[in-house]
Amino acid sequence: MAPSLYFAYGSNLWLDQMARRCPGSAFVGVAALNDWKWFICTRGYANIIPSPGDIVYGMVYTITPANEESLDGYEGVPHSYVKQMHGVEMDGNVVEALVYVDVVRLEPGKIKVEYITRMGHAVSDALGKGLPEWYVEKYIKPAL
Repeated sequence: MAPSLYFAYGSNLWLDQMARRCPGSAFVGVAALNDWKWFICTRGYANIIPSPGDIVYGMVYTITPANEESLDGYEGVPHSYVKQMHGVEMDGNVVEALVYVDVVRLEPGKIKVEYITRMGHAVSDALGKGLPEWYVEKYIKPAL
């Protein structure tokens, strides 16, 4: 089976973490999910919700079925996050990518202490790969 695409918007922006969780996965590019908004949910982790006019930037990786199974475990499917397919814009094209979304905890919460360090690494790597600095300043940094 051919690798599929995965859109990361939280701590899996951290290249080392992604490599450990999903050996053989590969960074493809920075992408945008239009009309969604990034926030820290009441569980203390990153989540996204539909929000007209907002945007979520993330990183797209190729993943294998074994990688997807690994991610399902880390993301707590189906109790913490569910799997959805969404069109994300990358290099002027829209591609379908797997996205993990918590559809239950839709209110903002306080970030978990252990998550702050991982998100710090994630932000550093994402900025290095081209995630817009204005986006990080507006949505992610206030939560850290």
